[in-house]
Amino acid sequence: MTFKVPELEYDYDALEPFIDAKTMEIHHDKHHVGYVKKLNDAVKGTELEGKEIEEILKNLDSIPKDIRQNVVNNGGGHFNHSLFWKIMTPDKSKRKFKGKVAEAINKKFGSFEDFKEKFKDIALKRFGSGWAWLVSDKNGEISIISTANQDCPLSVGAIPVLGLDVWEHAYYLKYQNKRDEYIDTWFNVINWEKVNEIYEGTMEN
Repeated sequence: MTFKVPELEYDYDALEPFIDAKTMEIHHDKHHVGYVKKLNDAVKGTELEGKEIEEILKNLDSIPKDIRQNVVNNGGGHFNHSLFWKIMTPDKSKRKFKGKVAEAINKKFGSFEDFKEKFKDIALKRFGSGWAWLVSDKNGEISIISTANQDCPLSVGAIPVLGLDVWEHAYYLKYQNKRDEYIDTWFNVINWEKVNEIYEGTMEN
């Protein structure tokens, strides 16, 4: 089995004006494709070749040391981006903040606005490249964390529910150095229907 880049479920320009078409094209067709190619090259001929990426990222100690960082970087890049594409949508009906994940967020943070403020703060404080995440445990307890580079929450025992890519390649063409503006705008395209589905799934495993 070789890892593959998932097809986008919408056109490159579908998230306009919030995320521009050129960024989406380069991000998906160049950056994600690059991670997958390097991941496949790294695991070729090893016992990792037939495993799911989730299993690999949950058990970093099982990765041979000579390829471990390569797999962490590119395997994380593959998983993180695969989730990223799913939790965005051009469909306004799917952008409504509701469901069990909304209930959990309101309970944990007090309100959506308080959650957004906390999430934005974590995303802005990520120095250099990385991600901001809403994660859950198997009991449905949520929290906000940040990871560097392409490190994945799965590797530290957390289940990613919502993730924001704050690498410059995710926003620089449109927003240049204004990461704060990018974060605010990104909240307009979140697929809360999918996020809720993922969150509910964390409690079924």
